[in-house]
Amino acid sequence: MNKKMSLIMLITLVTGNMIGSGIFLLPSSLASIGSISLYSWILTSIGSILLALVFANLGNLVPKTGGLYIYTHKAFGPFIGFQTAYNYWIALWVGNAAIAIAMIGYLRVFFPILNSQLNTALSAIFIVWLLTFVNIIGVRKAGTLQVISTICKLIPILFICVLGWQYFHPVFLQKSFNITGNSNFYAVSNGAVFTLWAFIGLESATIPANSAINPKRNIPIATILGTLLTAIIYIISSTVIMGMISSGELSKSTSPFADAANIIFGPIGRDIIAIGAAISCFGALNGWTLLQGQIAMAAAENRQFPKIMAKKNKKGTPAIALCITSLFITILLLMSMSSSLIKQFNLIILMATLASLIPYFFTSMGEIILLYKNGKWNSGATKHVIIAILASIYSFWTILASGQEIIFYGMILMLTSIPLYVYVRVRYGEEKSLSFK
Repeated sequence: MNKKMSLIMLITLVTGNMIGSGIFLLPSSLASIGSISLYSWILTSIGSILLALVFANLGNLVPKTGGLYIYTHKAFGPFIGFQTAYNYWIALWVGNAAIAIAMIGYLRVFFPILNSQLNTALSAIFIVWLLTFVNIIGVRKAGTLQVISTICKLIPILFICVLGWQYFHPVFLQKSFNITGNSNFYAVSNGAVFTLWAFIGLESATIPANSAINPKRNIPIATILGTLLTAIIYIISSTVIMGMISSGELSKSTSPFADAANIIFGPIGRDIIAIGAAISCFGALNGWTLLQGQIAMAAAENRQFPKIMAKKNKKGTPAIALCITSLFITILLLMSMSSSLIKQFNLIILMATLASLIPYFFTSMGEIILLYKNGKWNSGATKHVIIAILASIYSFWTILASGQEIIFYGMILMLTSIPLYVYVRVRYGEEKSLSFK
């Protein structure tokens, strides 16, 4: 029996990681900006497709486990490679905290006891550790669970996308076009930071490359198809939701898709969509839990993270790396439980998005260097260079749009990586820390 991930598993890993908490809770976050945020979705879709093309080509150039960490390490050397791994690893577990919170937000429909901040945090922590155990069992089982959860989540989403137009009110979009009090450019840019959160995961298929069947063929296909499918679903569903629920009600909702289903089907529809949303977040969290272990393992195997994170169990999974990372998620959930669910979600996703944008920028620039190093610098490489430059510009613009406060925290985050980098370089020595295993 083949224990590696098939093309279908890789596609659902990409779509499942993107179609998670973003599609089910972001409409509430974007309601404070206005319907102009629909343009943010479009621009983010274009930028994400550019990034997907970058990762698809890099998946061919360097088909190794570790994805963007391996790419930047080969392109820029150990320090930038380490910065990429560190930021991306943090983005993974910070983002997992947000996904867990979003899942609990929909479970509140059935269990009012979860409305308390303590119960929300404890329930989210339980889900995190449950999926940590699933991923410790083995990557193949995690891939199978991803296929099942992706199919389950798409059914209720498609119901809203198709039937919601009958309850669509264009006046809702007109009255709340830009309610930020700032320029349209500012509103679109601000919205783009939130919407990019929903696309983080487009690189998912590149991470477990050594665990994939025919990675040179399947990784690029999964990356591009997964991103295109997700972009279409996001734009349609967000437009429908904003046209069904007024911005005032939407901004306060902790389960916007369930509220939309209540309008169409009544209480039964609300319950069905809430179940679908919870399954969606569960599937996304499963996929991201897989990646949080893989990226830490890849960095540890290259002597950039502590050696203990490279240890595998009998199933071949980085069990210790998974547990250490989930411990950090637990701490973050406990520290942030004093905020309301929506505020808690917004703050965490902004942190996770910025931590992802830095690796995206490094990776896009790194593709140009890798094309040269791999002897691909010819007339056929022109299109790849242009795409890489455009993807870099998009990443840089979105970083600037994050705002001074988030950029400040992002800088602090990067500086915290230096002591760890010093440790691994001193621990392993100059020569050993530069070599790939």
